Amino acid sequence: MNDHTRAPRPPAPAEPRGCLFALSQPPLMLFLTVVGGLIFGTSVYDLIGW
Repeated sequence: MNDHTRAPRPPAPAEPRGCLFALSQPPLMLFLTVVGGLIFGTSVYDLIGW
């Protein structure tokens, strides 16, 4: 016998993915490394004053 009197359960909410999940993605880390390297390189270039 099937019990049709129960209401269907709503789907479980998805786990929230925070900042650490985003930073664990290799393409994002590669992009941030390149941008950080460029900013660091230009700041060193400005400080040395070649």
